[in-house]
Order: sequence, then C-alpha cells, then structure tokens
Amino acid sequence: MPHSTPSMPIHKYRPFPPINLPDRHWPARVIDQAPQWCSVDLRDGNQALIEPMGAERKRRMFELLLSLGFKEIEVGFPAASETDHAFVREIIEQDLIPDDVTIQVLTQSRAELIDKTFEAIRGARRAIVHLYNSTSELQRRVVFGLDKPGIIDIAVTGARQIRELAARMPETEIVYQYSPESFSGTELDFAVEICEAVMDVWRPTPDKKMIVNLPGTVEMATANVYADQIEWFARQVRDRDSLVLSLHPHNDRGTAVAATEFGIMAGADRVEGTLFGNGERTGNVDIVTLALNLFSQGVDPGLVITDIDGVVRTSEYCTQLPVHPRHPYAGELVFTAFSGSHQDAIKKGFEALEKRNDEIWEVPYLPIDPKDLGRTYEAVIRVNSQSGKGGVAYVLKADHGLDLPRGLQIEFSKVVQEVADRTGKEITSETIWTLFQDTYLGGDGIRLVDYSLLPEPRAGERRIAATITVDGAERQIEGVGNGPIAAFVDALQHDRGVALTVLDYHENAVSAGADAQAAAYVQIRGDDAGTLYGVGMDSDIVTASLKAVASAATRVSQKAAGK
Repeated sequence: MPHSTPSMPIHKYRPFPPINLPDRHWPARVIDQAPQWCSVDLRDGNQALIEPMGAERKRRMFELLLSLGFKEIEVGFPAASETDHAFVREIIEQDLIPDDVTIQVLTQSRAELIDKTFEAIRGARRAIVHLYNSTSELQRRVVFGLDKPGIIDIAVTGARQIRELAARMPETEIVYQYSPESFSGTELDFAVEICEAVMDVWRPTPDKKMIVNLPGTVEMATANVYADQIEWFARQVRDRDSLVLSLHPHNDRGTAVAATEFGIMAGADRVEGTLFGNGERTGNVDIVTLALNLFSQGVDPGLVITDIDGVVRTSEYCTQLPVHPRHPYAGELVFTAFSGSHQDAIKKGFEALEKRNDEIWEVPYLPIDPKDLGRTYEAVIRVNSQSGKGGVAYVLKADHGLDLPRGLQIEFSKVVQEVADRTGKEITSETIWTLFQDTYLGGDGIRLVDYSLLPEPRAGERRIAATITVDGAERQIEGVGNGPIAAFVDALQHDRGVALTVLDYHENAVSAGADAQAAAYVQIRGDDAGTLYGVGMDSDIVTASLKAVASAATRVSQKAAGK
C-alpha cells in the first residue's frame, strides 16, 4: 500500500496582508551609520528568564553594558518588581550612572504604576519614561474588550499623568517615550492616530524630541513587511522632525535582525534589543549581531566589542542561558573551519594578507578578523572542540602559551566551573592560572628531580635512572621502555605499585628564544582512578614530558586514595 503523509492544518492560518506602499524607498537605501542603541537586557531580557536576575547579577550586567558603550539602558520595570525598584534606587543613590548615560524605565498606562515609576527615578540626572499600552486589533477585541477610542483614552490618560509628574521633578530631565505595544498587529492608520494623540499631550519639538517606539511585539510577517510598516508610519505621522523613531523587534519568525536592518533603512533612528537576543519566546533582536554586521561593512557600530568571549561569559553568568556555539560572531564555532578545503583556503588567505600593503581584511570564510573581537584563529579552533568550555583554554593560550588538548580542556574546565559555581563570581585569568598550577604543576606528590637515559641490551629499548621526590622524600627509581616516557612509566609502576597506561600525549612550544619553554600533556589511566591528565613544563621537551608523567601519576595515586 502506498504511504500517506498527513497534511498540516493550514486552514487555521491566514497570510499577513501586504502594506500598500507601491513607491517604497527603503530597498534602495544603505545603512551608513549606527542607530541609537538602547539595551533592554535588564528589563525585557530579564523578564524572559526562568530565574530573573538578582541584585548582584543585575549589577554585573549593568557594568557590562556600560563597558560596551551603551548610552541608553532600560534598567527595569520598577512598578512591577521590588527587585527592579531596588536596583534603580541603588544605581541612582550610589551615583553609578555615568553622566553621558540615560537610564530608561518602563510602565504600563496605569496610575499607580506610573506613580511608583517616578518614585523609582527620583534623583536621576536624566531618565526616559517609557509608557506603553497594547493597540492591536486582536488585543483590543480579545483582551481589553475596548474600541479604538477606549484604547486611545488609556494612552492619553497615562501620558497626562507622566507630564504632570515630570513637571514636579525639575531636577530630572525626563525624556518621553510611547510604545503602541503590538504595533506589528495594529492597523497603521490607528497606530499613527494613537501616537499623535500622545504627542498632543507631550508636545514634542525638534529641540525636545519624544521617542515613538514601534515594537514588533510578535513577528507576524516577512522582514520586508515590517520595513513597509515603518516607512508608511514615518511618512504619515506628523511632526516627524520632533520624533525619535525607535524599533523594538522580536524574533518569532527568526528574522528579527533582518527586520531591524530593513526598519533602519525605512527611516528608524533607534533600536531596542538585547545582547545575543535574549527575550520572550524566541527572543528580542540581537544587538551584538546588528552592531557587528555594521562593523563588517566598515560602519562604526557605536559599541566597542573587542572581547567577545568576555561578553559571552558575563552574559551567560547573568542570564544563566548559554550562547549557542553557532551564534553569529559570538559562538564558539563561528570562525572554525572543519573541512580541509576550508582550512586550506583560510591558510592561503592569511598568506596573501601578509604580502599586501594595506589593512583591508580579505580571508575566505572569515567575514571579519577574529582578532578584532579578541580571538585568534588558533584559539577558535581549540574552542571548536569544547562544547562551551573554550573560554578557559583561550585564557591559558593567550596569557600563558598553553595549547591544551581537547580532553585536558574538558577535564580542567570542570575544576574552574566548580570554583565559579561555588563563588558565584567571574573567574579571572590570574585565578585560572593559579588553579591550573595547583592542579597540575603543584609541589606535592611525585616530582622529577633528575634522570639519565641508558642503553638497554634489548633492541629498541632504553633504561631510565631517575631521581624523584614523593611528598618531599627523595628516592631513586629505574625502568625500561621503548622510549623515555615508557621507561619512566615502567619505573613508576615498579616503585609505586600502580599500573599506569599512557593513552595520549601532546606537546607545544610555550615561548621562543634562548630561554624557550615547552609544555607536555600526558593522559594516563590507572587501575582504579580512571583517566587523568598530567602537565609538565621545561626548556627541554623530554624533561617536560617526564614531568607531565609524574604529574599524571600523582593525580592517579591521589584519586585512587580518595584524595
């Protein structure tokens, strides 16, 4: 019998109606400058978390956003959350807001919420008060049961209250912002009508503009339709020169970045979004991707993202959400070439760069130079092997020249992660190095003092006579094997009574010149201790490899003893 595949219930859905804009201009425009950025990580992004940020993580995120160069930061929804209210008070009272940074707070158009919002921002130098109410046909009909005049009344009533409270707070410069929430599902003529009704209350001028924010609250159509909506609105709304036209896209269809770029081409001045796109459902628009897209085109992104791994680590700590390994620009694997042909093309691209006399970046498969984001091509290759554990390997390579093999990266990252989980703090490069020394290069256990390699009558074998210390006590040991490592393992087996098997070996030069150092990495399996790595460092690679065996043997013995 022929196989029958059931069909999807497409009868339940209707296509989004196109916008009547036959003379649209936006497709021919080019983005040649960055928009005004407003991070909403501390509000919209925070509300989307399974476990919202507490005070310490909020502070860390705020400091990260400042370090990246954000000049507008939505710091919370103070009327909806005591944590948000306390955080807004903290950064104001402790004078943590730089003079060139404006905080933003969100409020629904409800009297008691607006009052509490103004209580939260008292004492701020400058603040954006962001008023919103939902305007879409579906929400009017299903959620509010109100007609258009009823929805306009909600917006205008809130706008009047905000104007009155702002007049009573002359020490704070209040910037007005209004969002017809669910704009993407609102009739365009009604969106213009309600925004102009709010404008009648706030009376913006070219010298004192108000922000009109047009959210893609739910992404409902292709990205070009959102651009049509923005251009239609911008052409129809009055007093355009008195408005900052802002976008707040979501990513339900997976096209928020494209929709935002099209929206900027359509006339928007400003973008609200989050680092790496965290937000309700499929997320907000990803500002890091937007900014680096501009950077890749030779346009100043208006943000400084020169340590992408640090941004990822802090974001993951604050949100408790991972950044996907394939995330644009920020993912661990995005500069990694797996196929030989790709790697060969990249290698030849680097060779061609060295022969040129200009700084123009042209390397196959790499749209931007990883070094501009604080990475190197080699470091990213190592990250490729790590499923989220590449940050530690990057620090050890960049700061100490250690090129850890994949298994050792995984093993040591667990040591670092345990400290990070226990302290709740970011692990610095200095701490990582101390942990690495304590774990692999410490003074306890078995340590190599000296050795000699001697000929052995049997063909292909060598004898080693070594001086070691065991917990500080010196002793002499001997062993035989087909090379220095095998002979030293044999000597340790006879001396310590522990069966050891070498599973893997790697080495790399740590430095160059007369005092060059080498590092060796050995993976050993013991009887009851599973597999563990050891590390050795010395100017002589054979000595480094024997030190690595001693390091691994120490750890095997300690694990077998339950230490």
